[in-house]
Amino acid sequence: MEIILQNLFHHYGYFALFFLLALGVVGLPIPDEFLLTFAGYIVYTGEVSFALTLCAAFLGSVTGITINYWLGRSFGLPLLLKYGQKLHLTKQRIHTSQNYFQRFGKPLIMFGYFIPGIRHLTAYFAGMSSLSYRAFALYAYIGAFIWSLLFLMIGRIVGSKWYLVTSYVHKASFGGLALLIIVAGISYYSFKTRGRKSERYDISKW
Repeated sequence: MEIILQNLFHHYGYFALFFLLALGVVGLPIPDEFLLTFAGYIVYTGEVSFALTLCAAFLGSVTGITINYWLGRSFGLPLLLKYGQKLHLTKQRIHTSQNYFQRFGKPLIMFGYFIPGIRHLTAYFAGMSSLSYRAFALYAYIGAFIWSLLFLMIGRIVGSKWYLVTSYVHKASFGGLALLIIVAGISYYSFKTRGRKSERYDISKW
């Protein structure tokens, strides 16, 4: 699967990233973090634009999660229970996600992207609830931007070691993902600091 995704991204670029992320967020078995981190690595190589890659990733994520919202609003729980098994969404996972949404509400729409097995369902339950589209979009789209930006930046920062990050993410708990975010932030800060020091050194030589 991973090799197929890499080939699709190499051949179709931003369009592949957009459609694959949209389908992955809807619930198809596509490793979203793998795809985002790999895209970040391709940015690192200089083959694609960071801004356009982020735009494609954000729009793909937004498209997928918006589809789930309207499916939940239009068809409710029966559709999810009937067809969820085909998307590897067991009844246990569905009920667990529903309980999480009832407990945490709107913030879960934003941070559910980072919880394995949850991001596919939070928008669906938001649609089933009385939550307006405007309120849903505020949380969901901010979350989509943060999620896309984070994994693209991780891939861009770690470069050729990007695949190690994806193998860790698949095994990580929510706490592990939080640690990953912190490490990425520290790495990015160190990267920028080294860049500024190099610039000062180069200027001083003149």
